[in-house]
Amino acid sequence: MQFTKMHGLGNNYIFFNLLEMPMEDQDFEQLARTVSNVNTGIGSDGMILMCPSEIADFKMRIFNEDGSEGKNCGNGLRCVAKYLFDHMYATSTDFSIETLGGIVHVKVEPDKKRIVRSVTIDMGKPKLTKGMIPMKGDPEAKTINELLTIGGQSFSMTCVSMGNPHAILFVDNVATFPLEEIGPVIEYSDLFPERVNLGIVHVKSRQEIYYRVWERGSGLTMACGTGACAAVVAATLNHLVDQYIPITVHLPGGQLTISWNENDHVWKRGKAAYICHGELVFEG
Repeated sequence: MQFTKMHGLGNNYIFFNLLEMPMEDQDFEQLARTVSNVNTGIGSDGMILMCPSEIADFKMRIFNEDGSEGKNCGNGLRCVAKYLFDHMYATSTDFSIETLGGIVHVKVEPDKKRIVRSVTIDMGKPKLTKGMIPMKGDPEAKTINELLTIGGQSFSMTCVSMGNPHAILFVDNVATFPLEEIGPVIEYSDLFPERVNLGIVHVKSRQEIYYRVWERGSGLTMACGTGACAAVVAATLNHLVDQYIPITVHLPGGQLTISWNENDHVWKRGKAAYICHGELVFEG
């Protein structure tokens, strides 16, 4: 089984090209757990499949480190877009990718050698109501700076879905906040029937924020594209950053530029890179 390992700002995945290599009757959940294991597999934050699509140019499926299937992944999308264009599956610099969270449109920026150096992705409209996140409570209500008690602790929380559900907390220091302790408590709270990603944000200025994330199914990761988008939306809703201008988001793995535009779509620009290519061999 040929694989490629790529990362977007340190958020790394094992990629399988199902455009060339159909994998019928494969237990993808178990395969994701196997390849993600750093001791007995390859080691990653999860697994991504690049597949044919009947409703878009291509299709992406993402599986977390624990085998659960995710709806979307902003960093993974940038990697997929780079791979598809670099390997000449995509012939235009603009194309579409189907995800469980919906169809997304991407624009790649290649250099003179036709190698993609940066990718901009239309992440679509943020979903703000509890019914769309999903979250328990009035399905038409929004959670914006709402005081919630989880695990005996109270948090002022803003919740956003960018294809994946995100709970955002604003903190004084993202480095010292006990994310590894609080992350799983909120992830598995019964308020979120499909679990949730926890993002913590420190606002440096009206155009710049710092962000860390605890991802459902994967734990601490270096970056999260949908989470960075959710963080900017949450900061905008709380009047902490300026609307309709690019916001620089600093993550442990690097930085992204996020814009929540007048058409209500969120755009994300950043880089993606190869780590290695190889062959996965199973020994009995």
